[in-house]
Amino acid sequence: MANPLSSAPAIRVDAVTKRYGRTLALDAISFEVRDNELFALLGPNGAGKTTLLDILCTIVRPDSGVAMIGGFDVVTQPLAARRRLGIVFQEPSLDDRLTVLENLDLHGLVYGVPRKLRRQRIEEMLALVELTEWADKPVRTLSSGMKRRLEIARALVHDSEIMLLDEPTVGLDAQTRDRIWAYIRRLRSERQITVLVTTHHIEEVEGCDRVCIMDHGKVLALDTPEALKRDYGQQVLRIVPRDDDAGKQILARYADRLAGVAGEDILLNSDDGFVEAFLAEYGGRIRALAVEVPSLETVFLALTGRALRDQAANARERTLAFGKRGGEHTR
Repeated sequence: MANPLSSAPAIRVDAVTKRYGRTLALDAISFEVRDNELFALLGPNGAGKTTLLDILCTIVRPDSGVAMIGGFDVVTQPLAARRRLGIVFQEPSLDDRLTVLENLDLHGLVYGVPRKLRRQRIEEMLALVELTEWADKPVRTLSSGMKRRLEIARALVHDSEIMLLDEPTVGLDAQTRDRIWAYIRRLRSERQITVLVTTHHIEEVEGCDRVCIMDHGKVLALDTPEALKRDYGQQVLRIVPRDDDAGKQILARYADRLAGVAGEDILLNSDDGFVEAFLAEYGGRIRALAVEVPSLETVFLALTGRALRDQAANARERTLAFGKRGGEHTR
């Protein structure tokens, strides 16, 4: 599909702000995503990632600012923006009463893809995500990972130019997550599409072209993984104290070096000389110790002061999930 505004960035977000009551979900955030880029939004639950994707796919209107898809404003030109999008929502959106083939065919019908082309695209997508042998099976018989692959295939039946994936690997085991990311990278390579993906799994974004780190509705940093590690990363000493008293003493003694706390682990900014000095003073008060070189996890620690871990859904997210399951939108 030719884009009349091909000189524009694939996605442009300019000072976008969104509130839900007293909660500031997005705080005047800005960035651009280039054509054929694999771009990741990294942050914990509550960072504003899903709200931003809802704005980009025209479900939610921003309170202020501008968001554009392929040069089209998502508020004033929503239909033109939607035609360029393939979307995989965080919540499952397949009809499990239909077969794999019927789900894809229905999606193509909704987007007005001609029958012959629709069949061709469906065959291509099923082959790409390795579901050809499951074409006539009801969706309810598929595993969680297979359903995710089907949702990715469905998003591309109408020849989308830009793909938005909201936490595409949430709830999946590590092996299936790796497989989903293999499909995402293959799609980007073979279809020459732009991919914007949200995640709270740090290890998943190492292979992305650029990573935007978000927290509390703000963009904290945006660059390539290598540049982020160079500019913000740090060597960290990860310590597991022997008991609570030891932990309190270490926290008090090295407050000026504290990088973050992750569960019972204490993370201290480190260098080669510090490790030896720490062991001499507290070697008998710890159960485990590891030196971690600069990584995207230490980048996140440096920017936020806390580790990135799975969190329970907040009240708003639980309400939205209930509304989607019930077939209605609550916003």
